[in-house]
Amino acid sequence: MSGGGIERINPAGLGPPRGFSHAVVATGSRLVLLAGQTALDAGGRVVPGDLVAQFEAALANLLAALRAAGGAPHHLARVTVYATDVAAYRACSRELGAVWRRLAGRDYPAMAVVGVVRLWDAEALVELDGLAVLP
Repeated sequence: MSGGGIERINPAGLGPPRGFSHAVVATGSRLVLLAGQTALDAGGRVVPGDLVAQFEAALANLLAALRAAGGAPHHLARVTVYATDVAAYRACSRELGAVWRRLAGRDYPAMAVVGVVRLWDAEALVELDGLAVLP
């Protein structure tokens, strides 16, 4: 158990997870559903920059929404990443992992990356949504 009613499970029979957990058991009492967040600034404009810069801004927005609901990064049970270019996402995986660790720490939720044709904001390269369980 890494706190907040979240237990991360990574069975030895599965490949070692890198940047995600294979399973998450949520035993907390408050469920927080986090809407998709892109790299929008406070004025509602997509921040300029590459995939890594946009991922950092989108993750910061997701975590801001989580904190406003009374949670913290270790409460995340699931995050879905929607990327307009999965090959670019994979190519940037080291930098994206460093951003995750700096903003959210080393407790990884169950995660998926989904390739999409485009996002709501045409300039957006990535969007993150999530589910958190608070004690």
